[in-house]
This record gives sequence, C-alpha cells and structure tokens, in this order.
Amino acid sequence: MQHLEGGWNIFSPALGHYLKIAPPQMMKGEKWYEGTADSIRQNMYLIEDESPDHVLTLSGDHVYKMDYARFKDYHVAENADVTISVKEVDKELAAGYGIVEVDEKFRVKGFQEKPAAPKTIPGDSSRVLASMGIYVFKAQVLLDLLKNSDVADFGKDILPAILKSHRVMAYPYRRENRIREIISYVDEEGVFREKEVENTRDSGYWRDVGTLDSYWNANMDLTGVDPYFNKYGRLWPIRTFQRQYPPVKTVFALESGREPRVGRALDSLVAHGSIISGGVVRNSVLSYNVFVRSWASIEESVVMENVVVGRYARIKKAIIAEGVRIPQGMRIGFSPAEDRKRFTVTSRGITVVTREDI
Repeated sequence: MQHLEGGWNIFSPALGHYLKIAPPQMMKGEKWYEGTADSIRQNMYLIEDESPDHVLTLSGDHVYKMDYARFKDYHVAENADVTISVKEVDKELAAGYGIVEVDEKFRVKGFQEKPAAPKTIPGDSSRVLASMGIYVFKAQVLLDLLKNSDVADFGKDILPAILKSHRVMAYPYRRENRIREIISYVDEEGVFREKEVENTRDSGYWRDVGTLDSYWNANMDLTGVDPYFNKYGRLWPIRTFQRQYPPVKTVFALESGREPRVGRALDSLVAHGSIISGGVVRNSVLSYNVFVRSWASIEESVVMENVVVGRYARIKKAIIAEGVRIPQGMRIGFSPAEDRKRFTVTSRGITVVTREDI
C-alpha cells in the first residue's frame, strides 16, 4: 500500500477528494476476504457513509489506462444496474478468460468460464468478449446484492444470478475507451516534434498480471523504441511512490581490446540507484539499486530491487526477485532443463530466481 499512500497523496479534502485505504480487518466474522464481492461486503460501511449514486470496482493486478468518466457515462446512458468492462480478444484465446455473452445491444446474456467453445461477439465470429473484472454498479443495487446474499465473488456468483432480474450491460473497452495524450516523435527529416492525439495506441491496452508469465509480458511491453504501453505521456501520468535514490549510473567505456568493458542499457527501463558497471542490459526492466557488474549481460528480464549480478553472469528471459545475489559466471535462462533443477520455470519458459534458490 506504500505506493498508494506515497504516490497518490494529491487529493484535497476541502474539495471532497480523498484516498482511504482499508486493509483487511475481518469486519464480518473470523474470515479474511474470500472473493471480490466479499471484500466489498466487509467494507460496506465506507459506501454507506458516503451515499454515492454509483460505485466503481477495480482489480489491483491489472495494467491499463482507462477514462472512468467515459465508462460511467456509458453506464448511465444505458440505465444499467451493472456495467461490466469487456475487452475484445481472438476466439482462440478464450480459454484463458471469463467470457461474456451479449446480444446486439451489448446487454449481457450469459457467462462462460474459460470455455473451449466460446460465444462470439454478435456479427463477429472471430472474436469474443473477455471480462476485465471492472464494474460500475448503481450504489443501491450493489448494497442490496451484498446484503441479500453471502456469496464471495462477483464474476462467478453474483452477476450470473441477476441477468434476468437486473439490467447488466457490457462496455466494449477497446471501442469506447479514449486516452487523449501529447506524444513525442521524430519526423522524416530527423526533427523532434510533439503532437496531441485523441486516441493513443495504448487506449485499448489491458493486461491481467496475476500470473508470472503475464507479469513478465507486461514488463516487456514497457521496453523497446515504441512500447505497447507508454509511461511517458504528459496528460495521463503514471503515479506511484518514488524513492529518493541517486540517478542511474553507467560506468566503463572500453569499447575495444581483447575484452571490451562497457556499461550500457539498451531498450530498457532502469530505476534510480542502479549502477551498470561494465555490463550490458537489453530489453529489460531493472528496479531500484540493481548493481550489474562487469561483463555481465541481462536480456529480456525483470530484475527486482537490491539485486547484484556478478561478473560474467548471463541472464535471459528471467524474473530475479528482490535481494538476490547472482554469482560470478552463472547462466540463467539458457537451458530450461538445467534451470528446472534449481529454479521455477513457467510454462512459457521464464526462469524465476529467489533468494532461497541461490
């Protein structure tokens, strides 16, 4: 919760703005949160105290940019009791999502959990609608649903049960979401320019990072010359808690000789306090205080804070946990069979290294 308290302390109580963090407290008996609905049920007093007209519920393990005002306006215009944000995905990927069945007007007619034979979008047999786990409720509808049942989850329990009694709509996120932004680019003559666009490419971006593979994918989406998810916009800044560490430092520039020794980071994001000392980082994301020693290489990897990578070590397609010390000359990510003897290797072949592994 530190990034919420430290990075989002921008609200003015005098204007009716606030950030209230409610950690799990077992408000309803001796059980911790058992699902999305139960987590809100245990904190209903927060809603009742404010008496809002509508309630927006979100998941904490998703990466996206969304104009919630557009989402809420759609919900109000449709006079919906509940509106579910959905993302259009290829039918072949349906087995990885909860699928929402809709009619021609995008009223929800049914749900399918990771189906082999999914219901497609009306008029588009090649795509399906995946639930994003983002909902807008009429506040009183939400409170009534939570008080009149003790089921744990919205997507699995509550929403499928109310399709005939309530108006449940789907919000086509990729079609309706619009992120206006000022972007930088270089024109054909090599001149640096800026322009305002009404709908950025990442307006339709969304990733659930609840698995190791999806977490790795989301980080890789940040790298490259033209990243899939842009963190550098001025109108939609990404806010978080920033620690007070010194700037990134790259040292050694011996580019010739028998053993070149150059510290550099290419197509990568490197956080404050990190030192790349004669090693090379490519297409990777490095957190705070990472020390990459000479002749080491890191490629397509996510490295958490306070990691030291020893000389001549080679890391590829890996997630390195906080505080790990990679020994000199170690190779990670080049042989899944060898890596499985010591580390966790995901289904996609991403090697995960923790302090307990070394």
